[in-house]
Amino acid sequence: MAVLLYSNRTKDDKLTVTKRAARLLHDLGVPLLALPDLQADMGKLPMEFLPQDEAFAKADLVLTVGGDGTLLQAAPFCLTAGKPVLGVNLGRTGFLATCEVSELPEKLARLAAGNFTVASRSLLHAETQDRQWQKIAMNDIVLFGTSRLHPSDFTVYCDEVPVSRFRGDGLIVATPTGSTAYSFSAGGPILDADASVMVLTPICAHGVRSAPIVFAATRKLRILVEEQNRSSATVCADSQAPCLLSPGASIRIYTAPQKLGLIEFSHAEQFRAIETKLMRR
Repeated sequence: MAVLLYSNRTKDDKLTVTKRAARLLHDLGVPLLALPDLQADMGKLPMEFLPQDEAFAKADLVLTVGGDGTLLQAAPFCLTAGKPVLGVNLGRTGFLATCEVSELPEKLARLAAGNFTVASRSLLHAETQDRQWQKIAMNDIVLFGTSRLHPSDFTVYCDEVPVSRFRGDGLIVATPTGSTAYSFSAGGPILDADASVMVLTPICAHGVRSAPIVFAATRKLRILVEEQNRSSATVCADSQAPCLLSPGASIRIYTAPQKLGLIEFSHAEQFRAIETKLMRR
């Protein structure tokens, strides 16, 4: 079982945690892979340095070192290669990167022994009308008005049936995995990661009837940027690769056919993270 180490230098600038994880895995007899940008700093640790596509293809699983953002950054490559991922948390929260530094010896030993499960997390697919912009998101698709001087108007359709019209800063469509991220901050519900749903959460809506709406995963949403808006809107997937939508344009959002594998050591991993990292704040 080969493990690919995917490290965020902003979080692990001296690669202290990455090196520790590499030593632990090496002592457990696990073959190691890494990208070439780590080669000069990993010392004499025995590992193979390969270009990104080759590394993800050859690995059996991926270990990210950073935080939730690092795991989200690696997620598209894991998805393309069909490889599960475990995140080591060096960030503030760690809802996705659930392995804390203090847990490295225990969890890497279980990883090497194959004593883990892989949870299939649902994803969202978003595309513009012309399909020139198409993205997959693990957490959320976010639309927000480009101007902060006045609110924007959006109309939401579910399976082409009008659902509601929102005026405000924007809208979030989140997966169950992403329900504890931006959507939660905007007043959305926490969803069970195993639920086959998605949630639409308004951002600073200007109205008293702007409650979040939970849709079945089989639904297809279309969000229209109303013609009367004075400026364009921006849409992004997992806070990356934004796209501008002119007034009158729309974005389609639906559950992606692919799923991403997250390595877990307990079926209740999500709820442990909620209790320890959210409820105790």
